Amino acid sequence: MYNVKESDWKLFRKLLPKWQERFMERLLGGYTKMIAGQGLASDRFWKLQKRLQKDVRKVGVCADMRRSVMVMNLLSLLHEGAITKDDLDGFSDELRQSLLGA
Repeated sequence: MYNVKESDWKLFRKLLPKWQERFMERLLGGYTKMIAGQGLASDRFWKLQKRLQKDVRKVGVCADMRRSVMVMNLLSLLHEGAITKDDLDGFSDELRQSLLGA
């Protein structure tokens, strides 16, 4: 397991709010399309409510800010599509290898 370096932790804390804002902006675009879609208002409402319940649990929306789960948070962000490999520029090579396996 990767031992979190201070520089990686500081960079993560700096970048996470920006990543979350970008991700939530994308989510809002999807919600807008859903709301503006066809069908009964009640169907669209409940579909949106179900999606919100699911999305609010994503790290791209709400992250546990403990150093001990930073690597898991980064893996979740990658899996959710909240960040890309390019967003990992600036992190240590050791961390990037740990995350990307290359």
